[in-house]
Formats: sequence, C-alpha cells, structure tokens
Amino acid sequence: MEKLAVDGGTPVFGEKKIRDFFPSWPIPYPETKEKLIEVFESGKWGMCDKYEQLLMTEFAKYQGAKYSVWMCNGTTTLECSLLALGIGPGDEVIVPDITWLATAEAALYVGATPVLVDVDPETMCMDPAAFEAAITPRTRVVIPVHIYSGLADMPRIKEIAKRHNIFVIEDCAHAHGSRQKGIGVGCHGQVGSFSFQLSKLMTGGEGGCCITSDEELFDKIFRLSHIGSSRLHPGVPPDPSLLCRQYRLTDFQAAIIYDQLQHQPEVFEKRTANLKKFEELLRGVPGVRLQKSAYEDDERGAYFFTMILQPEELHPGITRNEVRIALAAEGFEGLFGGWGFPLHKMPLWNIPPEKYILKDTPVCEKLMTKQVLVCGHQMLLGTAEMVELAAAAVRKVMSAYAG
Repeated sequence: MEKLAVDGGTPVFGEKKIRDFFPSWPIPYPETKEKLIEVFESGKWGMCDKYEQLLMTEFAKYQGAKYSVWMCNGTTTLECSLLALGIGPGDEVIVPDITWLATAEAALYVGATPVLVDVDPETMCMDPAAFEAAITPRTRVVIPVHIYSGLADMPRIKEIAKRHNIFVIEDCAHAHGSRQKGIGVGCHGQVGSFSFQLSKLMTGGEGGCCITSDEELFDKIFRLSHIGSSRLHPGVPPDPSLLCRQYRLTDFQAAIIYDQLQHQPEVFEKRTANLKKFEELLRGVPGVRLQKSAYEDDERGAYFFTMILQPEELHPGITRNEVRIALAAEGFEGLFGGWGFPLHKMPLWNIPPEKYILKDTPVCEKLMTKQVLVCGHQMLLGTAEMVELAAAAVRKVMSAYAG
C-alpha cells in the first residue's frame, strides 16, 4: 500500500494544493464593474430600481415560478414567508435539525415554535417520516431544507403536507438552479426562499429572494418587506393585519447578482459535471460515500463537495479529524466538518429549551459530529485534473484507513 503523505509519503498533488486548480470566490465578472459604475452615477441606488426589477422577472423564470421578491438577506425571506401565510404565536413550524440557525429562528421571530426533526442519513435532508411523526394540531408549516448538495424528498413531503393541510416553505439557500423531477426547487410548495450571502452559489455579499406562483402571496411578501408598498397595486395601502418591514435590497447588490444569473448555465454545468465525475471515481472507495439527492435523476447545483464517512468501516482510533488531516497532507485541503453540530447544539443557538421542541435526532447527531466532510462549491469549478487528483487522494487515504 502506498505510504500516506502524513506519514512521510509523496503527496498526491505533489508540490501543489487543490486550491491551485479552482477559481477564487466570488468570481469578479468584468461586466459587473461597469454596471456598478452605472448604478453609482445614476443615483438610483435602491427602492426596487432597474436591476432589482430585472431580477424579479428573470430569477423567477430561472426557477420556474411566476414571481420573485428581493430582500436584504435569506433570513428576512423566511420571516416574511411565514408572516404572509399568517403564522404566529401558538403555531408550530417543523424544520430539520441540520440547517443554519435562520431556518428555525425565523419561526421564533414571528412568535411560532420551531420543531426540530431528524434527517435522512443519505441525503442529509428532512426525513419525511420524521416530519409526519412530529405533526400535531398546532402544526401549520414545514420548512424542508435542500442542504449542501442534497435535495429533500419534496414529492413525499408535499403529499404529507397536503394530507394534513400544512403549508410548505422550501429553504433553497444551497440550491440555486436545482430541479427535482423537472420542477425548480422553491416551486414545490407555497414559497421558496433563497440566500445570496457570500458563501452561496450566487452572491451579492448579502441578499435574499422569495419565489412563488401565488399572486396574493407575492403581493403580501412584497408589502411585508417593502414597508407596505405594492408592485401590483401601487398607491393602495396594505391590509391593517400586515405589520410591514423595511428589508429592501440595494441596486448595487441586484446588479452583481444579475450578472451572476447570466453566467449560471455554464457555472451550473461545470459544477454538476465535476460532481458526477467525483461520484464515478469514488464509487467503491471504502469507508466513505458522497451525499445523495432524494432522486438520482435530480439536477443539482452541487453546492458543496460533501463526503459522508462510515465510522464503522474505519480502523479503530481513526476519526473524521484524522481523515481530514491525512487528506490535507495529500494536498486536498479545505475540508471541514460542516457546521460541526446539529442545529440545537450550535454555539450561536442561544434559544431556551422551552422556546422550541426537539425531537429525537440521532442521525443529525452522528452526521454532524462524526461523518460529514465538506469543501466549498468553488472547488467544483476546478479542472478535470483536479477532480482526478482529489479522487485519488480520497482513495489513497481511505484505502489505508478503512478495512
């Protein structure tokens, strides 16, 4: 067996590192600079101006929805979605225990109670059976999250939600452009929520977007996030039941995101092709598997390169950290353990136990503390040589550590 670099052997990447094979992030498209100068000189820096209006039409079309509403971040989009659906005190909102804080905290912002449930061990997305088991007479909304490179099982989740008269809000912060069974993510339920924070597939530094095909919801969400104003009924005041916010985007952010949207076809194709190549090259490697989507024929945005270690297949004493260190020695740097915790154990989760409901989530616990190793989506924009070298590094390390 070839000697590992961590033990003095020759690194798979030689003198290079994996970061030498993929672009920095975010990608600074040259035409964006001209648009930013244009916005600066126009003096029209916000108030739903030129590039935000273009995004409202083009991003909705890109995902397959009729409408989109743009906001300052992907947390406010979740909050406004819940408000538009009439969610408030006494209501329960079911979310997976693997997600970012905002998914659950948005429910708290509107006075509702988040209910944290377990995930599927292969997709890392909400387990439909766990969702159904958590339903009570107070359940009003479910928020499945398309996490890393996995897509939640939306056909099953929709069917369960419909039977129990529950609204569906898709958290698509990791899934711009992805489709399941030919339907764009965010279009399976009443609302889809997207983030454009710096680490996302498309970014304006910050930013958020809701998509929907429901005209009434579109009007409510726009009013809620734009201090009561309406695109459909200008001059008509909002309903007194809507306590509207000021969560608007700037046209500087909109111009940056607009150009990224124009480049999505080639970027999406590159990420998806590289992920498929990784799947081919790593098939059969012991002790590790790649995160799956709910359906093998899904079109995914390949947000993160996500490996799931199989601790029971590793030699005694070999942990996720040992695997990470060994891969870094081979030149495959940048892997990390996701958030390192299920949602309810994150260091920033300071919510008192009486404010939320935690179901039994052993799969979340095992995945986030022992199994998951991920690398940012920019890696999936790397060269064909990088894919082969990275796969070779994984095969080399896992062949030594598993068995």
